[in-house]
Amino acid sequence: MRRTALYSRSTSSRASPQGDAIAESTPVDPPQAAQAPSRRQRMVRALNHPRTLWLAIGVLGVLLALSFSTSLRNGPSQLTQDDINAAVMHTLTTRVLPSPAASAAATVAPSVVRVEGFVAGKKGKPDMEQGVGSGVVIIEDGTILTNLHVVQGAETLKVTFADGFESPATVINVQPENDLAVLRAQKIPDDLFPATMRSTSDLQPGDQVVAVGFPFSIGPSVSAGVVSGLGRGFRSPQGGQLMRNLIQFDAAANPGNSGGPLVTMDGQVVGIVTAILNPTSARTFIGIGFAVPIENAATAAGQPPF
Repeated sequence: MRRTALYSRSTSSRASPQGDAIAESTPVDPPQAAQAPSRRQRMVRALNHPRTLWLAIGVLGVLLALSFSTSLRNGPSQLTQDDINAAVMHTLTTRVLPSPAASAAATVAPSVVRVEGFVAGKKGKPDMEQGVGSGVVIIEDGTILTNLHVVQGAETLKVTFADGFESPATVINVQPENDLAVLRAQKIPDDLFPATMRSTSDLQPGDQVVAVGFPFSIGPSVSAGVVSGLGRGFRSPQGGQLMRNLIQFDAAANPGNSGGPLVTMDGQVVGIVTAILNPTSARTFIGIGFAVPIENAATAAGQPPF
């Protein structure tokens, strides 16, 4: 049975403050209520997190060592809370654990794809690459979110999955007002892992985020930073359509990152990277990037979440 898109409710009910927008922001339609993950599901996710696993291994090792040492000296004894606290502190100070950004990137990595567009070459010559961008799988049937400008003008498309599997792809829907395109891969790997999408309702400036994609065709590459603003507006220097209600972030993004996921520290997608702000003609990152909130992006795929 085909599994539908995966959604996760936000972890708190704090409101998102509205920053100074470049233009008036249009709020996203109020999200629809969805069943919150059960306590058991939350526990399973927490226990499956790589950081939790490494911490548990370290603590277990220290506890076993303490228990063995104590039993040799005094015979069998019961561990106290102080013993457990000491073991945790010992592990935190002596073991190098994966960073939150590394764990977030590892969680979403199986869902990130490389998107290439081609145009027909001159007679007798192979097709020419028109551009490279990024995308993220949101449904295990090969449904992928990316930017419209990544695929616009291309005559054929190819996606490369995280395991190297390649497939032709077609555009099945577009949302020009948010620079979004929905692709469907014609073939998919045996084990395809769609990303989990998370509501932006509790996102606020200062929250840590990770951007994953193929900047300058190099990747998958990972950059980390924070949300630096909400409710932003942006119009490209070429005079494109004004985009509203964007997430502003400072994780490095460059040409080729477009269409890739913006991810919170739990590895869940809150936005689709769509633009960078640079008042020069260099088209390189100077500290401000923008992402379309996942509520808009999922709606483009016919999967309105939350």
